[in-house]
Amino acid sequence: MVDEQYKRNVAYKLRIGELLLGKPILDAEKFSFLELRDKKVVRVNIIGNIIDKYESDGERKYIFFTLDDGSGQIKLKCFGDDAGKFREITQGQTVLVIGVLRNFNNETYISPEIIKPQDAKYLLIRKLEIEKENSRNMKPLAKEQIVALKDKILDIIKESEKDGGIEMDKIIMDLREVSPDIINSEIKRLLEEGIIFEPRPGKIRWLG
Repeated sequence: MVDEQYKRNVAYKLRIGELLLGKPILDAEKFSFLELRDKKVVRVNIIGNIIDKYESDGERKYIFFTLDDGSGQIKLKCFGDDAGKFREITQGQTVLVIGVLRNFNNETYISPEIIKPQDAKYLLIRKLEIEKENSRNMKPLAKEQIVALKDKILDIIKESEKDGGIEMDKIIMDLREVSPDIINSEIKRLLEEGIIFEPRPGKIRWLG
């Protein structure tokens, strides 16, 4: 049973990559909330794909899922009676997850209240919804800030060459203080100038 105090907390719509950038705040070694920009996140509302499922077959009942939304992965951990509620959820499904954040052994995970199967299209819809919301909250940049942003993007792309390139989503997460629309615009300009190239949709490499 989820503690009543958690039910009064807002279930923030986030991408997993954002969650992984947050800072767990502890109170006497007990997890209190995840510090993410100006938010104190306790509950989350996430859409992703179940890419792995592990169910115990012993006396102690639990199910662990791995959730992936294209920006990162996070575990969903269900124990006792809660494990029984989610037994029908299977690997490969796209799901809506509402749950409480926990942190144990330096791992942040979700204790789900709801896992509801969704059409796969909602994964993209949620991504666009969050990007639009983030853009609305961002202030436009001055000309010198745009120049500095371009340099930052190039530095990130050059640094990623040792790994064979970088996903655009990762650049957006690394520069989360800047509107995704502005970042996408600068990346498009760099592609048009022939400074970088796109070996496959969404992946960027340095052409130097």
